[in-house]
Amino acid sequence: MTKAPVTAGRKGSDVRSDAWMELRPLDGEKCQITLEGKASDLHNQSTLELLHRGLERFKLEGVHLHVIDQGALPFVLMARLEAVARKWDSSTNTTFLPDQFAEFKGSVRSRSRRSRLYIPGNEPKFMINASLHEPDGLILDLEDSVAMAQKDEARVLVRNALIHLDFKISEKIVRINQGERGLADLEWVIPYGVQLILIPKVESPQQIHAVAERADELVKNAGISYPVWLMPIIESAKGAWFAYDIASAHPNIVAMAIGLEDYTADIGAQRTDKGTESFWARAQVLNAARAAGVQPIDTVFSDVGDMEGLTASVLEAKSLGFEGKGCIHPRQIPVVRQAFAPTEAEINKAKKIAIAFENAEKRGLGAVSLGTKMIDPPVVKRALKTIQLALEEGLLPDNWKEIE
Repeated sequence: MTKAPVTAGRKGSDVRSDAWMELRPLDGEKCQITLEGKASDLHNQSTLELLHRGLERFKLEGVHLHVIDQGALPFVLMARLEAVARKWDSSTNTTFLPDQFAEFKGSVRSRSRRSRLYIPGNEPKFMINASLHEPDGLILDLEDSVAMAQKDEARVLVRNALIHLDFKISEKIVRINQGERGLADLEWVIPYGVQLILIPKVESPQQIHAVAERADELVKNAGISYPVWLMPIIESAKGAWFAYDIASAHPNIVAMAIGLEDYTADIGAQRTDKGTESFWARAQVLNAARAAGVQPIDTVFSDVGDMEGLTASVLEAKSLGFEGKGCIHPRQIPVVRQAFAPTEAEINKAKKIAIAFENAEKRGLGAVSLGTKMIDPPVVKRALKTIQLALEEGLLPDNWKEIE
């Protein structure tokens, strides 16, 4: 029986930095490659060499590989070729990995997560330069932004991006799918440098336990020396109800987020800018996160053209106690960072508290006072965090104590 052709990748007038590939049977044992694209002869030659190397690696014989190259970088070509080879032979475990950019390392539990940019996991054009926008985290998404038919291909592309791209200051985050598919997603990302796993639509601690157990197993098998952090997303009434149980389900949880598009649909309400329909859930997630000692992260702001609305949304989130917000477009990142940054008044107050705390420590005093007011430990903690944010944003010089 003649084998049916298989395809991977994307093509079309709106596609860039990607490639489409088709494998079909060819009479005889030799392989044939047809390469289409607008690249230079030199580029085409290097691409053909890469493709031939891939066919040899996957031991593909008697096939015709048709490639439409729309400016794909090597790590993308390698991902698309591996994806189509796996469709051709579903039993293969062979990989086609790009050069590793840098040594894999973990991230800090308490690091800033004010701005996190979502990148569709099957769209290389958005991945390549995303780190230039300097979000606190880059989320390579395998869930909602990827069509079901493309999820297997997206896994290969996301893995290659983790290996090969320079994430600069951004935390390397992957949002996995739900259930068994999500557990399988972990095999494609944990051995390859991911630092945090975003777990969607969590409604019970059992979902966290399943992810954490599989993640721990993969960390051990890969010989990884750092923890892979977890961040559940609450997106339903049930999830909001059990928010504290979820936030405290595992020591590797560092933050908990809320997703209001799915939540409002779940409760049968329309999402509004005012947000009265979701206030209870946001307060529930916020307090659960604080009680569990993890960072509370607010939902995304879906109107990418409304910067005033975004600023107002972030300022409201900050006033409630949230520490971060998801972004769906790079232009949202500086707005989110600026709105979460401490004001001059907040910085000045924090400096006074920090200095009073330091003086009290030097004198061996158990209580801290500022003027006639006693300063509780949580207030000192918040002040020190404000100073840290101000330092990160360049709002305070490193030697600020010396010039006070």
